[in-house]
Amino acid sequence: MHIDAATALYGIIGHPVKHSLSPLIQNLAFKQLGINAVYLAFEVTDLTSALAGVRALGIKGLSVTIPHKVDIIPLLDEIDIMSKNIGAVNTVVNKEGRLLGTNTDWLGAILAIKEKGKIAGKDYLILGAGGAARAVAFGLKKEGAEVIIANRTYEKGKALAEEIGAKVIAWEEISEIKAYGLVNTTPVGMWPETEKSPLPEGALSNFSLVMDAVYRPLETKLLRQAKKAGCICVDGLKMLIYQGAEQFRLWTGQEPPVEKMFKAAKAFLEGRLTVT
Repeated sequence: MHIDAATALYGIIGHPVKHSLSPLIQNLAFKQLGINAVYLAFEVTDLTSALAGVRALGIKGLSVTIPHKVDIIPLLDEIDIMSKNIGAVNTVVNKEGRLLGTNTDWLGAILAIKEKGKIAGKDYLILGAGGAARAVAFGLKKEGAEVIIANRTYEKGKALAEEIGAKVIAWEEISEIKAYGLVNTTPVGMWPETEKSPLPEGALSNFSLVMDAVYRPLETKLLRQAKKAGCICVDGLKMLIYQGAEQFRLWTGQEPPVEKMFKAAKAFLEGRLTVT
């Protein structure tokens, strides 16, 4: 990677971000298309100061991850209708000092699910009520699905359900629900706590399709359980790649090498690629 005085800077902000594959896939896309840019990971706890730095340094664009997807909204100059409807931002575009927020998570999730399963007319149980859950729930509703929300904090889950016109259940009831699809948007099962699952193994037979937004590890304990139960399994990597590809389009106006991004990320997760 060649870096000079004209190199454009992009990045991901969150806490934690050490696990993120976004630098790998975005830098690969810049290199493949010959774009003089670099994408870095920034560990951010002080969101207000971080955005002041983005403006001052002229950082061209940001990916936004846990726990900032909701809190960043009032700090931006403008958000689009998609972000307003979802209530979360995962993408920031810096247009001449004005920070514009949007959301590509919903599209990433929908494209990943559609590769293997169905959405319209189907019912989906979503675990979680944070930024990712908001995006997935909005996307599923937009595509004609019925949505059920379950969150450990019932009131937070209820608030999201009321916003989007979904049902809500208590966390303790998730093992009893039968639905076409299950989507885990919580960090349960994420590295390094890879032996955790949000559901007991016996409950997975209640679903036809199971998606885990966690992508590290690529096959989470939840997905291993789902595979054993005969479910259609959708891992979080496709969601990551599809939402990241849309971010790339918004930042650069160019078409990213989606398949190469996916193959590189998969190879890294499987230990076949080392990033130095």
